[in-house]
Amino acid sequence: MRKIVATVLSIAAFCAASAAVAFEFQSIDGGTLHLEDWRGRPVLVVNTASRCGFTPQYDGLQKLYDTYRDAGLVVLAVPSNDFRQELSDGAAVKEFCEVNFGLDLPMTDITHVRGAAAHPFYQWVAETSGFSPRWNFNKILLAPDGQVAATYGATTEPDAPDLVARVEALLAR
Repeated sequence: MRKIVATVLSIAAFCAASAAVAFEFQSIDGGTLHLEDWRGRPVLVVNTASRCGFTPQYDGLQKLYDTYRDAGLVVLAVPSNDFRQELSDGAAVKEFCEVNFGLDLPMTDITHVRGAAAHPFYQWVAETSGFSPRWNFNKILLAPDGQVAATYGATTEPDAPDLVARVEALLAR
């Protein structure tokens, strides 16, 4: 009996550890972005908006990505209109981000991040960590195993010492 319980617990732990990497998003460039493609790497997922007071954080997100991408960090921007500050469609968002911020980090199409219509990834984060975006530019740092390593609100800049230290610690694993 103990062996069965141990096996069930091991399977449950494996499923929980693999949960985040099973999600996919529609890419702003067309096609699909699979978190599974980034298994073994830390991923910073950020819900963004083009008409928000925090939009200048795009510069910091790109700088963070440029600094650590060769070491393995992925920064995924998830444009959302849940707070009514996003442009009308993905093409407009993509152009805005390229022209104004020179973004070349991965980006999803416009996606719901909270409430009943939230993308399954954000539903999973809310269920497993209790974190749900309260505004634009909330950040979810996933560990290389796909688990939530840390969450940050909109006022946490991409170069915040705690965020950078956690990224560096995950990259050092």
